[in-house]
Amino acid sequence: MHYAALASGSKGNCHALSEGGLTLLIDAGISLLQIRRRLEAVNLDSGSVRALALTHEHSDHIGAVGVVLRRTDWAILASAATRKAVERIQGIDIPPSRWIEVEAGRPTDWEGWRVLPFALPHDAEDPVAYRIEAGGTATAVVTDLGHPTALVADHLQDLDLLVLEANHDVDMLREGDYPPQLKARILSRVGHLSNAAMAELLGRVFSPRLKQVVLAHLSEANNDPGLARFAAEEILRGTEVALHVAHQRDPLSLPPAVA
Repeated sequence: MHYAALASGSKGNCHALSEGGLTLLIDAGISLLQIRRRLEAVNLDSGSVRALALTHEHSDHIGAVGVVLRRTDWAILASAATRKAVERIQGIDIPPSRWIEVEAGRPTDWEGWRVLPFALPHDAEDPVAYRIEAGGTATAVVTDLGHPTALVADHLQDLDLLVLEANHDVDMLREGDYPPQLKARILSRVGHLSNAAMAELLGRVFSPRLKQVVLAHLSEANNDPGLARFAAEEILRGTEVALHVAHQRDPLSLPPAVA
């Protein structure tokens, strides 16, 4: 499986998984034009995209949904609650013919891939992460969660590739310029995962099968890639896991042979 982080951060998120000539996107928080350009930049054919899976309705994850509906024929994978929230926020209707309903804890067969959404603690209507199994590999994309629950850890066992949120350094956030209310939201149990919490979760889910870890959704204001990487390296020291950091502006691509 070929994985690429097309964009990752507070200003827009989009991940691509490709196998057997098919590509599934997870979230579309950047423009459709940028999605296509960044797919091409990582040698993925934009024409191979068949579906878009939504994790939740926050703007940095759904910004392009309206344009996607108008200008593509991609199916939209989303829970019923997330679909309604997206329609309300963007003033659109997702036609039943374009919608594939997913439900946390219930695997869905999509084009022969096993797509399993699972619940996250986040301040959205029905937030999920996705575990994707295709081509003999297992990948999970897990961002936008306030704390690492046992349920999340259970779904991250025996992965080949883990994309995991490392949103903020707690000290940088507390000492930074964000308003107190926003700081409290991010630090809450339904906010975002800190570097320390990421490392804790990574330690709980590491297995000999794990080959790649991508740190994602880093805050440009409240984190530093070096700090996030250091926290993960403390857990992965002595292993052969390759560690990467996804960025907001520059796509990150992992070759299929190592994913």
